[in-house]
Amino acid sequence: MTGARSIVLERELPHRPEKVWRALTQPHLIAEWLGDIDFAPVEGHRGQLRFDWGAVDCEVQVVEQHRRLAYTWNSGALRSVVTWTLQPTPAGTRLHLEQSGFATEGSRYFQGARAGWPRFLDALGAVLAKEDA
Repeated sequence: MTGARSIVLERELPHRPEKVWRALTQPHLIAEWLGDIDFAPVEGHRGQLRFDWGAVDCEVQVVEQHRRLAYTWNSGALRSVVTWTLQPTPAGTRLHLEQSGFATEGSRYFQGARAGWPRFLDALGAVLAKEDA
């Protein structure tokens, strides 16, 4: 992915990493903030994330429980990787999201992700706020 572009976002969440991890890895919770997915937090697991506009093929690349999760995010011509990093803080968790592998900043994939991820993170925050500890 030489010369590839990335989208990077961070959020401070008032929830401990274990709770954030559950929302990132349990399919019924992922469905509430992102979309319907066949997912298991196991390296090599392949699944598909379904949206009203189409589907994204995913393969889990990295699983470091409560710390780091990475999976491919492939749709059409896009070949990218989504990486979540969780860092405990005194107030909860610093959540770092990076989607890497965009050919150009002007591509429809890059523009879609740049618009979509902030909305998905807002929805994740809402799921975390209502989920039991």
